[in-house]
Amino acid sequence: MSLNKVMIIGNLGRDPEMRYTPSGQAVTQFTVAVNRNFKDPQGEWREETEWFRVVAWAALAERTAENLRKGRKVYVEGRLQTRQWEGQDGQKRYTTEVIANTVTALDPRPRDEGDFAGGEPARASRPSRGTPDGGSPEGPNDYDDLPF
Repeated sequence: MSLNKVMIIGNLGRDPEMRYTPSGQAVTQFTVAVNRNFKDPQGEWREETEWFRVVAWAALAERTAENLRKGRKVYVEGRLQTRQWEGQDGQKRYTTEVIANTVTALDPRPRDEGDFAGGEPARASRPSRGTPDGGSPEGPNDYDDLPF
């Protein structure tokens, strides 16, 4: 049995770059920065960043290029693949990439200009227990009894 699966959550390091293969298939590349916090031997908190190259194909490539921008938080699931090529200097070069089969934005999509002028967005308010004139609640739910 074999398994090649990777799951990462991080922030896009740059806008996705989409192109088409000679056969017309869409391919999008982008990078994801994943941070890790840890204590060093002296007990001080440190942060290190690991960068992942991600490649998406076909319809996923098109959706990724259309909807994601630098800085957005994403979940990426896929498999690792290492490619080899010969550089201009004749040396063999290698790169390891995540070949994505799932890309999900984890933060709210940025609003278009004009959708929201600034300040904090409107928030849903908790239903009141009665009407302003002291009448009965508007529905059968008693939200004070919820455990959260």
